[in-house]
Amino acid sequence: MTSAVRTNKHFRRRSGGFTLLEIVLVLLAIAVLGGGAVTMMILSSDERKLDAATGEVELLAKRARTIAGLQQRPYALEFSGNKVTLMPLAEAILEPEQREAAAAALAAGTQMEGSRFNSAHASWAADEDTQIFVRRWASDTFVPINAKSRQVWRFDPEGFCEPLTVRYQVGKSWAETEFNPLTAAIRDLSKEVY
Repeated sequence: MTSAVRTNKHFRRRSGGFTLLEIVLVLLAIAVLGGGAVTMMILSSDERKLDAATGEVELLAKRARTIAGLQQRPYALEFSGNKVTLMPLAEAILEPEQREAAAAALAAGTQMEGSRFNSAHASWAADEDTQIFVRRWASDTFVPINAKSRQVWRFDPEGFCEPLTVRYQVGKSWAETEFNPLTAAIRDLSKEVY
């Protein structure tokens, strides 16, 4: 009986490990992939900060619009320092030092728990390295928001708000959100991430 298995010296399996060339190629591929991953992580951290800022301000804007309609009184978003605050318009037009007395007087008039006239407040603070700029309707210039300048964005009970553009900047990266005056949602978003 003859065996079907042939032994040929060309088909013999080598009995060693990896060659130096194979090891170098694998290490080179790992280095390229690792460098790309680190670069993407750095870029994506700026993008994450910009996305978080646009999302938080849009959420506050929609909430201000909804509360203004439910309570039938104007609400506002105040851009001041590195912070965006939701509050009744009656408080937002006052200087920050006068607000505590006004809030106490308003609370004295609406003592009932669960009253639809209880003031709603919320705020969001940007990261230290995030700068905020606001461009009002019919203006071409962005006003930087810092400790000395504050901007108030009004939301009427009828559901309207001023069309506003907010720019967020982290280093060289930036995002601009233009808000719809009917829905307070982002109408247009432009973004450059470096």
